[in-house]
Order: sequence, then structure tokens, then C-alpha cells
Amino acid sequence: MENQNVKIGLIQLEASENKATNIERTFNKIREAAAGGAKIICTQEMFTTTYFCRTHDENHFDWADPIPGKLTDELSELAGELGVVIIASFFEKRAKGVYHNSATVHDADGSFLGLYRKMHIPEDPGFHEKYYFTPGDLGYKVFDTAFGKIGVLICWDQWYPEAARLTALKGADILFYPTAIGVLPEEGEELKKEFMNAWEITHKGHAVANGCYVASVNRVGQEGGSRFWGDSFVCGPFGQVIAQAGEEETILYADIDFPQIEKQRQTWPFLRDRRIDSYSSITKRLED
Repeated sequence: MENQNVKIGLIQLEASENKATNIERTFNKIREAAAGGAKIICTQEMFTTTYFCRTHDENHFDWADPIPGKLTDELSELAGELGVVIIASFFEKRAKGVYHNSATVHDADGSFLGLYRKMHIPEDPGFHEKYYFTPGDLGYKVFDTAFGKIGVLICWDQWYPEAARLTALKGADILFYPTAIGVLPEEGEELKKEFMNAWEITHKGHAVANGCYVASVNRVGQEGGSRFWGDSFVCGPFGQVIAQAGEEETILYADIDFPQIEKQRQTWPFLRDRRIDSYSSITKRLED
């Protein structure tokens, strides 16, 4: 029988330079989230490390993990032990000199469902990801878990409506966005408010346009000059915010009511009314 509702948990934490400590703290929070009733639990972007893309430093490549590997084995074991779905975002070593910003999905029976590799890679002040990450080559993925069909996208992917749409069209009822977003030293409180507003509006738009739930989980804390603002949130299929965190470490819980998705799509049938015959130019960089 299809699940009617499910509680999700978003793990919003600070990160240290000690990778083992970050993993231990996150695993403890996953246990806490499961005890709190969460059935699908998502980490922040690159939960095992600080957001090291603030600078160019080849030593950071040592922080990457293979997939599959020891970390994914431990995540699958934890998911099976707790009977929950775990979405874990971390730095992947694919081969010598080839690295990805990736997320793995582990089902409630302990099985490894697969991974998603971040498709859109930014290069901005304080966010030098092109130095570290090869763009994803697995396409947009949906994972049919014990508690529902979910899509996973990562941080910079969140600004692209095409990514949200294609993932929703594949059947995702919830879009999860592990994220690391914050402000630089020269960016004050007013700019932070503007950035946060744009961030929230974009996710609400994805939820409305696709008639699905959207969950974005951010990190918190000061890392060098970068301040990550947290404020992880979940919005429903008409863009309404149903849960939001502040700037402190926390587990954000939200109740997902799956029947609301079909109800919303019946009332506002955006997917029905798509003019797919008119969209061929979307594959061009610019329209001539």
C-alpha cells in the first residue's frame, strides 16, 4: 500500500576540520532524527567536511571517499539498523584526478539505491567548485524508497528550474537539496536577507511549478570568512513553508502528506498543460 504520509528530518550542523568527528556527529543526529519519527533523513551538502571550496588547496582532495566504499557501507548499515532512508551528501573520489560532489541514497532495509552527482558546478568568490568537482554525468535521478519516490539535487542545482522539472517528471514527490549557502565577509545583513529571499522564492517556485514537496537543508557556522546561515526549510506543493529552522544546529522535521500532491496537481494542472511541442529551444544556450 502506498504511503499516505511520512515525516522527514533535515540535519543542519556546523562542520569542523576533523572529518571523523563530522561523521560521528552526523550519525548521532541521524539516530536522533529516527528516534524522533523521521523516516527519510537528509544531511547537508558535504557533511563529512567543512566547505573547503572557499580556497584552492590540493590537500583537500584527500578528504574524498570512494562510492561504494567504507562510508557508504556504514551509511547502509545505519539505514538498515534504524529502518530509515538516508540521503548523504559528500565528496566523492571516482578515480585518480576525477572527483564529484555527490549524494548517496540508502533504503530502510540497508540496501544501497544509488547516487546522484551534482550537475551544475559554480565558480564564484568563496565557492571555487570547478577546481574540485567534475560535473555530474548520471543525469537527474529518482529513487523509489520504502517511504516514497524522492529526487536529490545539490546546492547550485537549486537555481535551475530545468533540473527540478526533469526530476519531478521522473516521478519525484519530494525534491531534496543538500546545500551549503551563506555570505562572505564583505556581504552584510541586508545582502544576506536579499540572498535568502531569492533562495526561498526559487524553492517555492519549484514546489508550485511541479506540484511537489521541496526540502532544502543548509549548514550553519563560521568557516573562515564564510558564514553559513542555516534556515533549512520544507515547502509544500503550493509553495507554502511548512517547516523552517533558524541559524542554530538542529534537526528540522516536517510531515509530508502525499495525497496533497495529486490534489494540488488536479487543481493547478501545470504538468497537464505543458506545451512540450514548443520547448525545443530550451536545449540552446541562448535563443538566436
